[in-house]
Amino acid sequence: MSELDQEEVDVLESFERGEWRSVLTDEERARLQAAARSAGVKDRRVNIRFSSGDLLDIQARALAEGMPYQTLISSVMHKYVTGRLVEQGDQERAA
Repeated sequence: MSELDQEEVDVLESFERGEWRSVLTDEERARLQAAARSAGVKDRRVNIRFSSGDLLDIQARALAEGMPYQTLISSVMHKYVTGRLVEQGDQERAA
């Protein structure tokens, strides 16, 4: 982990002194909790075939990320269908 600059140290110390409070309303918290619950429901099973090489690469990536490979596949698919999966070239052009 990199060293903190003075501003970061000040913010961290302020947080540790309990000087911060959440601005999240009860209504917003309930909305976010409901969204998390619905996004986490896995009620359908899908069978899909991958080439052996692709599956090994997926499993290796999942291991590096510290998650089961099925979770990685599900996460990538969710990001794709919600429009949050961006190709690396697109991301670099947007920066």
